[in-house]
Amino acid sequence: MACRISELVIDCADPERLAAFWSEVLGYVELGREDDGSIEIGPSGAGFGGPQPTLVFGPSGDPWAGKLRLHIDVNPTDRDQDAELERLLALGARPVDVGQTGTENWHVLADPEGNEFCLLHTRLQPL
Repeated sequence: MACRISELVIDCADPERLAAFWSEVLGYVELGREDDGSIEIGPSGAGFGGPQPTLVFGPSGDPWAGKLRLHIDVNPTDRDQDAELERLLALGARPVDVGQTGTENWHVLADPEGNEFCLLHTRLQPL
């Protein structure tokens, strides 16, 4: 037997803001809210346990320092990488320099709270 990633839990200062940002990035919808202020988002009609993991944004007052040990990679599904980069920047992502040479075929970005993620080049088929 093996395990499967069902959800990723992300501590953040503003769950509303990050849930809205990542919902737009991934085409996810809000699946639920907890009493502690956590917001879960995921694919419409699938939700928790579906083929894609859900994201849970939990409120945290702990300051974040340093590089995250995990980051998310995303791929465009319905447009090329340049068009998707423009869309992500319009949603509030910003470019981040982590020492790239400029010859990479991916873009390093940060979400509104500074969490790094990469926009990869390969266009994937939507699920």
